[in-house]
Amino acid sequence: MVDYPRSGKRGWRRWVPSWKLTTGLFLLFVAGLMGTAALAYAMVSVPNEDLSAKAQNNVYYWADGTQMVATGGEVNRQIIGIEQIPRVMQDAVVSAENKTFWTDSGIDPVGIGRALWNMINGGDTQGGSTITQQYVKNNRLNDQSQTLTRKVKELFISIRVGGEMEKPAILAGYLNTAYYGRGAYGIQAAARTYFGKNAKDLDASESAFLTALLKGATYYDPAGSPEIDPAATAQANRERAEERWSWILDEMVRDGRLRPDERAQFTEFPEVKLRTPGAQLGGQTGYLVRTAEANFLNRNDAGIDARQLAQGGYEIHTTFDKEKVEALEEAVKKVYDEHIDPVKRPETDTHVQFGGASVDPSTGAIVAIYGGTDATRHFTNNADQTGAQVGSTFKPFVLAAAMRDGVRDEDLGPAQDASTRTIVDPDSSVYDGRNKLRIRNYDGSVWRDENGDEWLQVNDGDASYTNVTLREAMEKSANSPYVQLGMDVGIDKVRQAAVDAGLLESSLVEADVPSFSLGISSPSAIRMAGAYATFANEGERNDPYSVTRVLRQGEVVYEHESAPERAFSTAVAGNITDVLQGVVENGTGRNARLEDREAAGKTGTTDGNNSAWFVGYTPQLSTAIDMYRFPDDETIENRTFQSMFGTGNQPKIHGSSFPSQIWHDYMTEALDGARALDFPEPEDLNGERVFGGGAVTPKPAPTEPDVEPDPPTPTRPAPTPSAQDDDNSGHGSDSSGTTDGSSTGTTNPTPEETATSDADGGGSGGDDGGGEDTVNGATTGDTGN
Repeated sequence: MVDYPRSGKRGWRRWVPSWKLTTGLFLLFVAGLMGTAALAYAMVSVPNEDLSAKAQNNVYYWADGTQMVATGGEVNRQIIGIEQIPRVMQDAVVSAENKTFWTDSGIDPVGIGRALWNMINGGDTQGGSTITQQYVKNNRLNDQSQTLTRKVKELFISIRVGGEMEKPAILAGYLNTAYYGRGAYGIQAAARTYFGKNAKDLDASESAFLTALLKGATYYDPAGSPEIDPAATAQANRERAEERWSWILDEMVRDGRLRPDERAQFTEFPEVKLRTPGAQLGGQTGYLVRTAEANFLNRNDAGIDARQLAQGGYEIHTTFDKEKVEALEEAVKKVYDEHIDPVKRPETDTHVQFGGASVDPSTGAIVAIYGGTDATRHFTNNADQTGAQVGSTFKPFVLAAAMRDGVRDEDLGPAQDASTRTIVDPDSSVYDGRNKLRIRNYDGSVWRDENGDEWLQVNDGDASYTNVTLREAMEKSANSPYVQLGMDVGIDKVRQAAVDAGLLESSLVEADVPSFSLGISSPSAIRMAGAYATFANEGERNDPYSVTRVLRQGEVVYEHESAPERAFSTAVAGNITDVLQGVVENGTGRNARLEDREAAGKTGTTDGNNSAWFVGYTPQLSTAIDMYRFPDDETIENRTFQSMFGTGNQPKIHGSSFPSQIWHDYMTEALDGARALDFPEPEDLNGERVFGGGAVTPKPAPTEPDVEPDPPTPTRPAPTPSAQDDDNSGHGSDSSGTTDGSSTGTTNPTPEETATSDADGGGSGGDDGGGEDTVNGATTGDTGN
């Protein structure tokens, strides 16, 4: 038997280190860390401010590789001393960004720890920065990546800067190098850009606003940046900016940096100047550059943001075809010069605008846009978001839903799968096209809004088409058949068909009302061209894009990757194309016929004659053209579209007039020399003959008549005019027989029913903005890369 010494450890205790050893190891570890930190601190150098702040050009290239424009070259910045930065501006930044700035060491250990933890766990790497750290990041580090190495380097440089520089110099450096949006670096450039004054003359209110911009100009500039993010509309940005502006002023009071009586003077948000592009971005160039910038910022995976892009040094290769851009501009200019005369006809021809976009169906490449007369004078990019409703150019999506999903069985519930639905044949299916048709639910019951009011659908000029096929209804652009067809299929299916074709869901009104099928939404011209391109590409969708690749210092930082998706079968797409060919050959789109090749398309006009469209395509090219009137200085949310009755010395502007002419002239030039391709023969849909809207049917006639005679003049106020068809326009509930499609009938819109939403929006604003009218259960609204 073995005897163990009394002093010896038995069992597991022998493996446990003594407290002396543990303490020694810990102290050695701490000493090692401190030594490493001291060594790092000693070895790190503060980068040269002038070298890291040096500006470079961004160079944009046409699709053929030739240079389009070089923007930048000199950062919009003027360095000023701390004595020229008003105390209220200094106090606003400190109260909002770093309350302990004047007393801290330049770093925030808790914030840094939180940021590092988030980084390790894949969370948000932003935050955890003092003013000193932000100054180092903005002006002392060329590397702007969100990596652990860069964070550690920023930490040690910040410690060194905090120990070697005076606080006023750090604050001045931060305010002189921070990015305020609109290409403005530094407080002096920001003061000139947003208020047209020198920084030294800023008051507390203006200082609070400029401080709010430091949170991110994309989301706090009241001008909005919906082309970068659909959520960054002018209205949303204004609301965010006002909220933070007010909070900053209150924080200044709370921190003792602003007297309450001084705060009480600032009840109104300061007036901000409109955004104006630089002179080198005149003509179409500014619109092209903004479109490409937004495309790159939205799609790059490298984390490159607007501030970094504004610093320059990027080579941006676009899809824009110079000859096609010039051809589109010339086609618009020809119509404007020949027909629009604001001097002779100021009441009808002022504020006339055109927009357009052209997309390659096989790739989604945006080959041309028309954004307006001049990007330095007309700041809205008309190829993108304007708020103009698309009218009857939306009807092909209704027909596509009927061909793909089918109409519902009226004897079953509203939610039905393919087994109970009937695919619609456009040539044999017959719908009632009478004027003032009473619209019904899919089950035959009369559709009523929440107030119990009916919907009586009108056609342009009160035209009636007793029983028409869906092909004939598309060619004549009759409203009644397509409104009822939308109800029979289901608005949800129509909405999905539009999204599948390529429209942004955020650009579609949210209300499931009959008029949805008449195009009360306002997608952009780019998106409409892209959606029709899906039909041209035999049902395969390619999202529109304008940047092929981006390089910096010779290294590719972004490259477009195609990701086509099947949206519709070749049978559905082919039959839509076949029907739209009929519109161009026999219907309202005859003015768009091309002499040497097949074309398909659709006209569209909205109620009140507030906008007019033609969207069409050949196998090689899809193009959307729109026209409207609105003042240049109105934001999308506040935009008031003006009627075009009498514009261009025409009684009324239809999609078949100037938009079709521009489309024809542009497509003729753009496709000159290209081989004329025919559309594929439409495949069999296996569709059936469907009767709708009270057309001749084997079922018993409804007990209530489908068409109501003119009633006496209503006593309630007339509803706001609503979106209508194009060349046979109409809208919702109407009992007066007005020829312009306006409603004086049985419904009255309520504010809470107004639908809102873009990048490329519904209701009164969004992806593509909003208009002057409202949308509800029985009236429609002028609403809308």
